[in-house]
Amino acid sequence: MNEITGSVTGSMPEWEKRFRAPRVGLPEWAEDAPDRSLFVSNVTGTYELYAWDRATGGRRQVTDRPNGTTDGTLSRDGAWVWWFSDTDGDEFGVWMRQPFDGGEDVPAAPGLDPSYPAGLALGPGGLAVVGRSTDDEGTSVHVIRPGGEAPFEIYRHEESAGVGDLSEDGTLVVIEHTEHGDAMHSALRVLRIADGSVAAELDDTAGGTRELGLDCLGFAPVPGDTRLLVGHQRADRWLPMVWDVATGVETQLEIDLPGDVHAEWYPDGDALLVVHDYHARSEIFRYDLAASELTRLDTPAGSVGGATARPDGTVEYLWSSAERPPAVRSTTGATVLEAPGLRAPESVPVTDIWVDGPAGRIHALVQKPEGAGSFPTVFEIHGGPTWHDSDSFTAGPAAWVDHGFAVVRVNYRGSTGYGREWTDALKHRVGLIELEDIAAVREWAVESGLADPARLVLTGGSWGGYLTLLGLGTQPQAWTVGIAAVPVADYAAAYADEMEALKSLDRTFFGGSPEEVPDRYRASSPLTYVEQVTAPVYISAGMNDPRCPIRQIDNYVDRLRSLDKPHEVYRYDAGHGSLVVEERIKQVRLELAFALRHVGV
Repeated sequence: MNEITGSVTGSMPEWEKRFRAPRVGLPEWAEDAPDRSLFVSNVTGTYELYAWDRATGGRRQVTDRPNGTTDGTLSRDGAWVWWFSDTDGDEFGVWMRQPFDGGEDVPAAPGLDPSYPAGLALGPGGLAVVGRSTDDEGTSVHVIRPGGEAPFEIYRHEESAGVGDLSEDGTLVVIEHTEHGDAMHSALRVLRIADGSVAAELDDTAGGTRELGLDCLGFAPVPGDTRLLVGHQRADRWLPMVWDVATGVETQLEIDLPGDVHAEWYPDGDALLVVHDYHARSEIFRYDLAASELTRLDTPAGSVGGATARPDGTVEYLWSSAERPPAVRSTTGATVLEAPGLRAPESVPVTDIWVDGPAGRIHALVQKPEGAGSFPTVFEIHGGPTWHDSDSFTAGPAAWVDHGFAVVRVNYRGSTGYGREWTDALKHRVGLIELEDIAAVREWAVESGLADPARLVLTGGSWGGYLTLLGLGTQPQAWTVGIAAVPVADYAAAYADEMEALKSLDRTFFGGSPEEVPDRYRASSPLTYVEQVTAPVYISAGMNDPRCPIRQIDNYVDRLRSLDKPHEVYRYDAGHGSLVVEERIKQVRLELAFALRHVGV
């Protein structure tokens, strides 16, 4: 079939239903008022924040903006909803707050100029610590005390940093920083709120000489307790440990699991909620600190998109699989929260494949329609790049399957979840390393009979969009069509215009700025290879995107046009993607139409 369709119930295709079906995120709850919760939902057609009073069952919409809102949190007492106000998705703005029960939005941090957010921690009695990032000043951290006092600065550095967490009594704050110049591996500094003086330091990079990162996972939720839960990379993967910032004592935890392990505190501080990610799937455990005992909590096979322990000891988690849509569940067996209205249709499950690559075995996830190959095949490349595709529900791949395509998603070098060395391989030969792995999986897909080599689509968003454009230029005979959403297209220009935190990350990837290592940026820039592109190219871009800015995309498109290369461009009024359901459906419809026109099914 060459039309944009799918199996239809009524007048709406199944693929559209998956986008339109209302979704809810995992609710967070106020520490001192656990019946008060905040969650994200698209029930109105745009992703916005919603307040939920569990005691009464009442729910109400907190934010209502044309391009949506997803960045928000509750004050500890549950009296206020804090939310970040940017302009049309540009991620540059200020924190606002609104009473939980409704009322006027007011500036939450008066006296602080607009910035990119760099973390937020809310403490007792209205105390707040706000992180800011700007292109001119780097990162700064400010304390806001209740009572209308002017914010005062306790931290500033030109390199990337962010607010980690406040201690339960509000006297200490953790800063995750990269003053050593390695934006992939943070160190931790604990500051006293009173005067900004240093209370403790932990730096596994040894001043930037070792590629070992630390992650602040939170202070123990007990007054006077100075234990800090820390993620570390001292093994070949992420693992948690407990660091007492007052005594300096580090306690390693007896968690013998093969993949990345993340954790947070149970509300009583006696146990940890552990999330284990391994081979594109996840599961959750309870770790008893006194007994050093790990107990698995019953969850179905698939992926946990977030989990939180409640005061009564139950755990709520957001679960899905490639086949089944997301649901907010409880370890009691109940569904915690669901949106009214249309239910998303199920899709097809994923199959795991492992392919020998230039640096080890590569894991990929495959979905395909009924019948035997060879199928027209979409290689959908994930963004990040420090991310990974998982066995979770995603409407985009399901739409391709509905239209007769097989879908292959590759967890290339640079992806998380396969050990520290796999993630950290992404250095200097940026983009080219990932494409070597994608090429190896492409070869498997063709030789196995899954994929028709004459009908191969390379696509992705953000970093996946970047790899799409780079792949079309460096592997021109491998791909039939390229579809890139919000990509890096001209790396030097992208560096010049992107937000400061990403400049720091790029300097880590490449070993310097474009002025310092121009040959590396040139070798990794899609613009360098645009003359070699033979496949038709479709590009979509947000006009206000601070991560993959529009000018560098226009540079690439102008070059395509001057070379008379077949291409289409779609620009929309938002940032790094859209939070508006109709806009997202429009984009997918355009992508499907472009692929079907050039590939057919």
